[in-house]
Amino acid sequence: MAVAEGRWEAWGIAGALLVAQTFVDLVPDGPWGSGAMGTGFLGLAGVGCLYVAWFRRTFSTKGLLPTLDLWDDPAGMWPRVVAVGAVFMLLSYGAGRDEVDAWMPEPAGLVLSLVGLLVLLNGLYVGAVVGPLSEEE
Repeated sequence: MAVAEGRWEAWGIAGALLVAQTFVDLVPDGPWGSGAMGTGFLGLAGVGCLYVAWFRRTFSTKGLLPTLDLWDDPAGMWPRVVAVGAVFMLLSYGAGRDEVDAWMPEPAGLVLSLVGLLVLLNGLYVGAVVGPLSEEE
């Protein structure tokens, strides 16, 4: 059975489960003596899976790089992408506060800040390319 181009569901489920485990601290200490390291590693792997799912769902193709030719309206979408990145950065700030340390593992803020920074970078890149760095006059 051939896999259809751009299938994203399995990537999304795996990614959601791996990222969700960063918020419940279920990973044993492992050989390195720190459950936080295993939790963070699995969370980062989940972020990677979610990215693949997002890419395949958004662009209906396999791949990993959101080149501008794949975007329908880059000039109209980049501010929304930057806003989503900012929301993730605010969530990472909240996850890193001392008040939530009691119920949220330490790597949760790191995973959220990684997602936020990557989304922000993508949005700012697209904004720069369609704006001040545009070759159209």
